[in-house]
Amino acid sequence: MRQQYILSLPMLTLCSRFSPICAFLTSYTIIAPKNGAHSSLLLSSSTHPGALIYNSREKCWRPTVQDIERISWGKPAKKKGTGSRGVPHRLNQDERLLFDQARRNGFLQVAGSGWRSERRDAPLLNSYRNLCDARGQVCIVLHKGNSGIDQLVVDLSPLRLPETFVQLENDLIKFVDLIPSYKSSEEEYFVNNKVDDDISNNVTDNEEIQDEADMDAAWETRPIYQLPAYYISWDVERSQGKALGKILAEQFKTVEINVSTSKKPIHVKPGKSRRHGGYGIG
Repeated sequence: MRQQYILSLPMLTLCSRFSPICAFLTSYTIIAPKNGAHSSLLLSSSTHPGALIYNSREKCWRPTVQDIERISWGKPAKKKGTGSRGVPHRLNQDERLLFDQARRNGFLQVAGSGWRSERRDAPLLNSYRNLCDARGQVCIVLHKGNSGIDQLVVDLSPLRLPETFVQLENDLIKFVDLIPSYKSSEEEYFVNNKVDDDISNNVTDNEEIQDEADMDAAWETRPIYQLPAYYISWDVERSQGKALGKILAEQFKTVEINVSTSKKPIHVKPGKSRRHGGYGIG
């Protein structure tokens, strides 16, 4: 079953002379000054009405937000399949601050790829994508580069309706009105991307499900870390990326208004020096 969202969206236009976005909203406009300085927030009555309709699969397997928080501390989830020893989710102190901030802002900001060498993966990205799946929302991440150019990435996979991804991708690109640096539709998405089976389920890792019915069933029954991501990304300047991330977060309703700062559960002890996540593993 699908849950349908209809959002009234302003159109975004890119000023041809300046790199920051000129985002025209109902209550304000983000306009790049001529001297090339950072974008400023100006009141404006300019509006460009539009509508974006997207769906999120309702009756399917999803983790609970409470379990996402539990495994981020290294505690066991109550719902089987929420986490995996092969996919680390436990956060360190710095990652937890960014995770809590992302929940309040509606999009994650991370330095580079978010890779943590001692875990040989990116626990912060794994946990945030898992959270987006639990809430049935798109996953918006701003990857901060060290060369002056960042990458804003929108992952549609937590919606779990792959048959709608291409249309939503096209609508989103028109809305942003920037040429994307990457989009999954440019590749043979459902051929090149595999549904990964957890090793603990005694099946072959990276097994490819070729039958269309099996693929659809996978989106209904499998955890998000076993499903391929569907990306659209843009190369942006830092101020531009933050402004666009905020706008997309508002439109896709990814902001958690009443979320509180994470508190460490009792009886969580440092774990042994093992690679992957799980109860008590740091």
